[in-house]
Amino acid sequence: MSAVSTPPVTPTPARRDAEATKAAILKAARHLLARHAHADITLKAVADRAGVSPPLILKYFGNKDTLFARVMSFESDAAALLAAPVEELGAHMVRHVLLSQTEQGADPLLRIVFAPLHGEQGDILRANVRTQVTDLLAARLCGPDAGLRAELAVAALLGLGVMYGIARGTEVRASIVDALVERYAPAVQAHLTP
Repeated sequence: MSAVSTPPVTPTPARRDAEATKAAILKAARHLLARHAHADITLKAVADRAGVSPPLILKYFGNKDTLFARVMSFESDAAALLAAPVEELGAHMVRHVLLSQTEQGADPLLRIVFAPLHGEQGDILRANVRTQVTDLLAARLCGPDAGLRAELAVAALLGLGVMYGIARGTEVRASIVDALVERYAPAVQAHLTP
């Protein structure tokens, strides 16, 4: 009886996860933008930090300007941040900031704190925070001073993000997310309520 032979199995090369690769590129570009002027950042530096080749950045984003326009946009981050009914928004936003810190190692809104805010890129970042985050939030609020209340709520979130991610407050970081949400969300929600 002869043994049936099967051809050896050749493993297929691992395909890159395009979304994970894009996320790594954006994370690397955000990191560099927080520490350097836009003009001083090269695609090679972004590629090195992301662990990809510069041509891959061009494939996914087209060019440096398109990449950094995306880095300086808060649209997708704001959509996730504001994805709750207004009466539950304070707790949702606090949880979002904390989970971004604990699970992703960064709060997307903190780009405004880290970024060099001089020149054209600073103007773009400020305008994007205003139009893509605070103005959107204000439009959802009823009652007087909606714009002021939206800015104060975002300021409270940024403060929490700074304490957690930059100052690395030992008590805040040692607390469980649910406990922090329970304690901090009422302060944020107070700004959202007329």
